[in-house]
Amino acid sequence: MSKPFAGKQAPGVYHHKVGTFEFTALSDGNLALEAGMFSGDPARGEKLLKEAYLAKDAIATAVNAWLINTGNKLILVDAGGGANFAPTLGRMAANLAAAGVDPGAVDAIVITHMHPDHIPGIESNGRAAFKNAIVHVNGDEYAFWTSDEIRGKAPEQFRPFFDMAKAAIKPYADAGKVQMLKDGTQVAPGVTAVAAPGHTVGHTMVRVSSGGSELLIWADIVHCAALQFPEPDRSIGFDGDPAQAIANRKKVFDMTATDRLLFAGSHLPFPGLGHAVKAATGYAYVPLPYAELA
Repeated sequence: MSKPFAGKQAPGVYHHKVGTFEFTALSDGNLALEAGMFSGDPARGEKLLKEAYLAKDAIATAVNAWLINTGNKLILVDAGGGANFAPTLGRMAANLAAAGVDPGAVDAIVITHMHPDHIPGIESNGRAAFKNAIVHVNGDEYAFWTSDEIRGKAPEQFRPFFDMAKAAIKPYADAGKVQMLKDGTQVAPGVTAVAAPGHTVGHTMVRVSSGGSELLIWADIVHCAALQFPEPDRSIGFDGDPAQAIANRKKVFDMTATDRLLFAGSHLPFPGLGHAVKAATGYAYVPLPYAELA
């Protein structure tokens, strides 16, 4: 008698306590990046990828989003690529449901930056997917991605990025539900925006603080752990300002390693939680072990 295959992964949901807050990592799926997208010595890059058992032409890359439950507020940080960006993305909504969360219960959404693997999931068929949420985004980031003038000057292959960003945020903008943030803006008590531009003009991290515990959602500080932890000088082709992105990556690596600060990354293997430690060359990534909630 034949045995049926599952045919799909288990729900991509992982909970972690930050003080009195509950932090939930949500998988939106994965993308395949290529070694050629990263700067630096190609031969050395291929060696690092081989040692990490990663294919140089199809680097399996997670796309993560997060939910912060403060006890009073539900705050979603990023929303994935939605239904149309890539066939291996768009799982965030189902995983949010698997976590037992009604989209209507989400009070606020923080968009770390408006790239198409982070923002399209806030919209569905021209409507707000989170009807009661206020969207918070860096003011420079919003101005950049909604500018027809900047879009017109952008390379042809990047213009769809502008279109997807603008379409995703439009229902919220039309309803007056978009608020601009900057470095130090407090979205809710214990949830604070931290500017880290370079990858995009308004790329933003989120620091979560509760009961003496802290976690840094660093978004796109890293796109490939195997390459960029040991060699932080490697930029990716999607960086708007590679030099600034590299400088901020080094700054964040040093801070998280020195302060032993737990972080969550958009493109670290799901659930994307871990620590950085200084190594002989660059840094090493130490994933957080799986643990049940107490």
